[in-house]
Amino acid sequence: MIRIALVEDDAQYRQELLGYLKKYEQESKEKFQISVFTDGDEIAEEYKACYDIIFMDIEMTFMDGMTAAESIRKLDTEVVIIFITNMPQYAIKGYTVDALDYVLKPVSYYAFTQRLDRALARMKKRAKKYVVISNRGRLKKLDISEITYIEVQDHDLVYHTGEEDFMTKGSLSEVENDLKKHGFFRCNKCYLVNLEYVEAVQNSDALVGNEWIQVSRGKRKAFLEALNDYMNEVSK
Repeated sequence: MIRIALVEDDAQYRQELLGYLKKYEQESKEKFQISVFTDGDEIAEEYKACYDIIFMDIEMTFMDGMTAAESIRKLDTEVVIIFITNMPQYAIKGYTVDALDYVLKPVSYYAFTQRLDRALARMKKRAKKYVVISNRGRLKKLDISEITYIEVQDHDLVYHTGEEDFMTKGSLSEVENDLKKHGFFRCNKCYLVNLEYVEAVQNSDALVGNEWIQVSRGKRKAFLEALNDYMNEVSK
């Protein structure tokens, strides 16, 4: 879930940009949680570092976007900021608040998506975390976010991703300790699942990606609680 703040005081532009975000969401299959603010002071006051991307209008009534961005940067050095303006001479000053880019009004969908592509690339590059395994005599670096689940087969571990499976030696208990903080849960003695990929739970089975995996009776309550906690956390 990608958390986006849209700060725009013009109702017409606000609706247009919301439409662009919804369209991009459908085309890219990304999942957005969008928060809307009608002035800079609304987002800057009592700001919490909970956004991945902020689209910020520069000219607003109570607090301009540059001032709001300066306030936000004191609390959040990671959020990606993109300015929206019809006066590029102001947006060029964005380097002072480490703004990624700016987009000029009137905003075309193409220009908007170009900036959003860049924002997502920067955000995901910062967020990526990896695990290194030995696979077929070579070290392989796997993006943790792409692992759907890990399975024990005889004395081997199989790392399942959406594209390919990777086998290595190792202990599921050791892997569990390393990946628990990244949203993984051991639903039985043979499977460690990434809660991000849990699509459904039916009786004693969970749909993880495209695979149904059994949740042991003793783990079912804890699994449902962990899944609920995870979903609440990513939706904040």
